[in-house]
Amino acid sequence: MARPDKFEREESEFIEKLVHINRVAKVVKGGRRFGFAALMIVGDGKGRVGFGHGKAREVPEAIRKATEAAKKSMVRIPLREGRTLHHDLEGRHGAGRVVMRYAPEGTGIIAGGPMRAVFEGLGVHDVVAKSLGSSNAYNMIRATFDALQKQLAPRQVAARRSLKVADLIARRGEAPRDAESGE
Repeated sequence: MARPDKFEREESEFIEKLVHINRVAKVVKGGRRFGFAALMIVGDGKGRVGFGHGKAREVPEAIRKATEAAKKSMVRIPLREGRTLHHDLEGRHGAGRVVMRYAPEGTGIIAGGPMRAVFEGLGVHDVVAKSLGSSNAYNMIRATFDALQKQLAPRQVAARRSLKVADLIARRGEAPRDAESGE
């Protein structure tokens, strides 16, 4: 009886999104052997997100492997007011290129397919994003993570420039009350 409760608790802790399933066939003497590859996004909705890739003969097993890989690869991304990005970002991976912009409250997630799954798992509520180049889900997600890992919180920038966080925030035309959180 304790086992289903544990599963439910784990389910509510993380947001899991299946982004892509690829089916491949190997032709053998008796016919075709199918294999499946799954791409998953796992996030906590509070600034942590990861992606994983899993391969297996059955879809559920591929999804399980991808979910485990995603949980292992989770990274923390600083968010502005817990709802959007701190600044505009650009990321690349292979032929995939993505551009992301912070957005005012109420904008929503304006992004396509795989990028939308990343933002939902991350807990971003307001963002404008565009995918340029490759539409391959794997490259789009890797380019999105490349961009997100370049993001700097005001606290990090202030430390690098030897400034106070309040001075840095005042430069961008906002009230310094958000400076205390730094994220």
